[in-house]
Amino acid sequence: MLFGNKNWGIMVTMTEVTNETEMQTLGESIGKSLSGGEVIELIGDVGAGKTTFVRGLARGLDIDETIQSPSFTISKVYDARDNLRLFHYDFYRIKDPGIMAGDLHEALNDDTSIVVVEWSDTIKSLLPDDRLSISIMTISETSRSIELKSGGGSSSKIIEAIK
Repeated sequence: MLFGNKNWGIMVTMTEVTNETEMQTLGESIGKSLSGGEVIELIGDVGAGKTTFVRGLARGLDIDETIQSPSFTISKVYDARDNLRLFHYDFYRIKDPGIMAGDLHEALNDDTSIVVVEWSDTIKSLLPDDRLSISIMTISETSRSIELKSGGGSSSKIIEAIK
């Protein structure tokens, strides 16, 4: 169940998922609402369900490819519906983004791109304020508490679309 609070143009919504299917369903709902130019930041420990969420997001974008964590490749790009592309970044082991900062900058400035970033600590200053930050907190082996926080109008629309 989603519930929200609007403060100073920022919307915060909390929900809980109890298994991988529900995590993917949440991702799919968000994916169906995307039209390009959106940025999603995923925050959570190793094993929290970030890649599981992205698998659902990809399903909502009609991506047929198998979604894998880009932990070792740093980024993966998938073709989606309506000539959109999903850029999935993982900066887990990166202390300095180096050349990847330029790649990320290009994706962030492309209206046909949807950018998902895991482990954004080293590149947070490159991300726009108007992004959907999704924090995934482990409650038990299968349950997760999810906080969705918008940073502006575009990301608030995503939260509104899935209510």
